[in-house]
Amino acid sequence: MKRHGFVATLAALSFACFASGDAVAGATVSGTIKLELPGGKKPGRKKIQMAADPVCAGKHPDAPARSEVVVVEDDGGLHNVFVYVKKGLEGRKFDTPSEPAVLDQQGCIYVPHVMGVRAGQPITVLNSDGTLHNIHPKPQNSAEINKAMPKFMKKITISFANAEVMVPVKCDVHPWMQSYIGVMDHPFFAVSGEGGKFEIAGLPAGTYTIEAWHESERLGTMTQEVTVADGESKSVDFMFKIKPRKRK
Repeated sequence: MKRHGFVATLAALSFACFASGDAVAGATVSGTIKLELPGGKKPGRKKIQMAADPVCAGKHPDAPARSEVVVVEDDGGLHNVFVYVKKGLEGRKFDTPSEPAVLDQQGCIYVPHVMGVRAGQPITVLNSDGTLHNIHPKPQNSAEINKAMPKFMKKITISFANAEVMVPVKCDVHPWMQSYIGVMDHPFFAVSGEGGKFEIAGLPAGTYTIEAWHESERLGTMTQEVTVADGESKSVDFMFKIKPRKRK
């Protein structure tokens, strides 16, 4: 659970980049993302079957790893929601950070499950497992990446040339491994963590459309419009509802 809070904190810190030619005035949009829980019952998290790779299974001796598709707290706080400015920054240019983002393969699970990076920013992909992995992002707006990482290969560097929400990442060796990367042309995004909380800091004054994205088709996306002045803080909360399953 703690790594989700770390992701949200890292997002809030990492994305306070400064624009080339644009003054960042320091407005903040923060909030809480929750999932409506009819009857107070939250969705369960399925056990991940790792028996096909004994190295992976051995990474979880005390309890089996569980799916991160829907991670929700007892009060509805929803993790792993990518929150970003969808509209309102058109025409602005922002420096691309040279500091790499990090995606780890840890316990045969991608950590973090959802993350954000800038277009052109290096991403260090780690193999902390000592077993064969295969990093296979499938973007629509940039070149596809498909690289094997044998157990002796501890890290590689990748990047995406163009913005895209979202880029799915899979491992061809371990079919349960899945993560998502939001690739942005600006630094104003975050990922919800503990309590379903997020924070986007350093926004210039303006009116923005904020989108919250979740990987499940039964949750989808939500948007809200917010106007902030220089140095102002505004709260934007989202309440997701589980949609009925689509009939085949």
